[in-house]
Amino acid sequence: MKLTYDQALNRAAALCSQSERCPGDIFTKAQSWGLTEPEAARLVGYLTSEGFLDEARFARAFVNDKFRFEQWGRVKIRYALRAKGIDDGLIDEALDEKIDPDEYLATCSDLLSKKMRTLDLPLSPADRARLLRFAAQRGFESYIISKALHSLSDPS
Repeated sequence: MKLTYDQALNRAAALCSQSERCPGDIFTKAQSWGLTEPEAARLVGYLTSEGFLDEARFARAFVNDKFRFEQWGRVKIRYALRAKGIDDGLIDEALDEKIDPDEYLATCSDLLSKKMRTLDLPLSPADRARLLRFAAQRGFESYIISKALHSLSDPS
């Protein structure tokens, strides 16, 4: 579908009003609407200057949602934000601001605890490896996974 610049601007502003959007996603969407690269860049620039788009705000919302609702770890969140073209400095700020270290460890422990219910006790080395892979795929760092496993196996 081919849209004029004004139509694309209205549609993009409506999208940005509904939920936080990444400038790169809006740029790509504008191009899919038939805007040229310079027009899409102008559209993103305008939306940014008017406060519809803000990379830092997007990064904070993304981190919050992926950690709280999807229970992703820092590694997976960082990777997803980098794929969206968000600056590493903004990613670091958002991760530090939105993820409490104690809550992070508790989330990893909860995930592992739920996964352990599907395994036979006592845990074999293969089961421990399965738990490590499971948590790593969710984006948790190995030292956090080790702490969580240790706290689950030794609750004292």
